[in-house]
Amino acid sequence: MFCMELDGKVAIVTGGSSGIGRAISELFARENAKVVIADIGSDEVTVEATHDEKNPAIFIRTNVRDSAQVRGLIDEVVAECGGIDIVCNNAGIELVHSVVDMSEAEWDTVLDTNLKGPFLVSKYALPHMIAKKKGVVINIASQMGLVGSEKLGAYCASKAGLILLTKVMALEYARYGIRVNCICPGPIQTPASDRHFNQERNPEEARKDFMRSVPLSRFGKPEEIAQSALFLASDRASFITGESLVVDGGYVIQ
Repeated sequence: MFCMELDGKVAIVTGGSSGIGRAISELFARENAKVVIADIGSDEVTVEATHDEKNPAIFIRTNVRDSAQVRGLIDEVVAECGGIDIVCNNAGIELVHSVVDMSEAEWDTVLDTNLKGPFLVSKYALPHMIAKKKGVVINIASQMGLVGSEKLGAYCASKAGLILLTKVMALEYARYGIRVNCICPGPIQTPASDRHFNQERNPEEARKDFMRSVPLSRFGKPEEIAQSALFLASDRASFITGESLVVDGGYVIQ
């Protein structure tokens, strides 16, 4: 008999309406988790994100930069689902500017989404995991949290911070049976990556130039990141915490 790896688990996926978040939501639902998609997008899109009529996702509109909304999200999930087993902090934003050209408001938007957001979701979700002495937090960081890239100062800083926040939370909550890890995706074919390259003067040439720096010579698929998230969420990773799983086609090893 086939065993669903997340059978009966309650999983929150922030930014679950598209790209990597959608792929994670779909896969977690197929593994029989009760998926809660927290996103600022349209509920008409996100409710269908799992494509699973037997186990549809729950959508809760949430801006992860807003403490009151995040607290409301956690309270609603606990009330509706009875608890929280898995948190996947995936919501993120990227703005392409040099340090001089980036406004303070733009800097704050990136840092508040990519770093403050995971902090807030974890802050309010962790007490429910502590009470059960069990839980998993997966932060979606980036290869750009490990290496620098021009015109991505805020993004790189936010993702580097998230990697270190992962390690701190892993240390603080291991005693409660809670595992905290992060995934550092490389170039993944998503709407966000499309927007990034479309800002270039020659988007197609920019893609080709970037691919020359990837040993596997291709973009990754959102589903490949989702499989990594499933592994970290499952009992197969029961002795792994505080780690950064790099899934980037070999980009950072050069």
